Amino acid sequence: MNNITGAIKNRKNRELRVAVIHDWLPLVGGAEKVLEQILEIYPHADIYTLFDFVSRDDAPFLNGKKITTSSLQKFPKAEKYYRNLLPLLPYAIEQFDLRKYELIVSSSSAVAKGIISSPDQLHICYCHSPMRYAWDLQAHYLKHTGLSSGVKSMFIRYVLHRLRIWDVISSNRVDQFVANSAYISERITKTYRRKSTVINPPVDINRFQVQSNKEEFYLAASRQVPYKRIDLIVEAFKHCPEKQLVVIGEGPEHKKIKALAGPNVKIVGYQPDAVMVDYMRRAKAFIFAAQEDFGILPVEAQACGTPVIAYRRGGARETVIDKRTGLLFEEQTVDSILKALSRFERLEKNFDSAEIRRHAESFSNERFRKELSHFINQQLADKARSQFRPAALYGAANMPNPR
Repeated sequence: MNNITGAIKNRKNRELRVAVIHDWLPLVGGAEKVLEQILEIYPHADIYTLFDFVSRDDAPFLNGKKITTSSLQKFPKAEKYYRNLLPLLPYAIEQFDLRKYELIVSSSSAVAKGIISSPDQLHICYCHSPMRYAWDLQAHYLKHTGLSSGVKSMFIRYVLHRLRIWDVISSNRVDQFVANSAYISERITKTYRRKSTVINPPVDINRFQVQSNKEEFYLAASRQVPYKRIDLIVEAFKHCPEKQLVVIGEGPEHKKIKALAGPNVKIVGYQPDAVMVDYMRRAKAFIFAAQEDFGILPVEAQACGTPVIAYRRGGARETVIDKRTGLLFEEQTVDSILKALSRFERLEKNFDSAEIRRHAESFSNERFRKELSHFINQQLADKARSQFRPAALYGAANMPNPR
């Protein structure tokens, strides 16, 4: 037993060789904020990612980091069309040579968990979600991208079919899954038949200050992709022209959303972080219609003391307390959003900005780092014990003869 304890102590006393695998870096979103905090835990870790296009002004935490990208980074116009390279992503992620690392932490909502590791390495996957577009949201994506039928649809469906097979196979390469919410933990069980530990993602609460006196506008903000359902929110406000809505964000749906907007909807596009925070502080409520894995933006809004009106599915069930820090609506429909707006305005005076802020503080960066590092340290200790147990228990002379 002394041999095991000594080996574990020696491992702790030297710098652990760590690789962090991230799907891709086109911009800074919720997954990148998780990456930032993982790098706070392991500041000397090397980063591996399929693509790296993000501005260092937007991601200063990457300055000075060793980042290795895949061969797909060099594809012509990859920055604009990297999503079209989907069939090649599994192959590309498997080409990284990670032999020199003891700990591998993948931050995955697509293929990062599919890296190849050896039995003496520990691979922890922080799973934002199994690939949405390949699994339960496939029909939704095909419909909203105009690919429900036709030859191109058949090709995409075949690609997704092959991707699902690879996705399940590669899930067996992960030693331990960490889910970002109870909802994602259920999806991991359903998709991979694997257990997972829930650690909610980090929110930089200290960036936000409470503003109690709210102004007369609602706020919606996110990447403008189909499943975020910003179109539903904008459509709902066409039916209540006396209410004001501000929409922040850009994406493939931007033109569609802009065309839907009535005169009471202000589309401001992408905004710097400081501007986004200012809108969050002043808004009377933040509206969130996505079935999101976790949803960091609703927590950030609550950190400003701003109540959240959210769809009662996915992570919002865990981050918004109905009638205390916001309201939850039942369906992704215009009518359900309109009913929620009406209900909110009847109850508006009941919301306490200080209480909303206190709830948001339970999702802090510090809490995330503490929980994740504790979990990984436990797994490292367990692995070290299992690696040294045979020799310690039996001794070299008593080991079974391989002949």
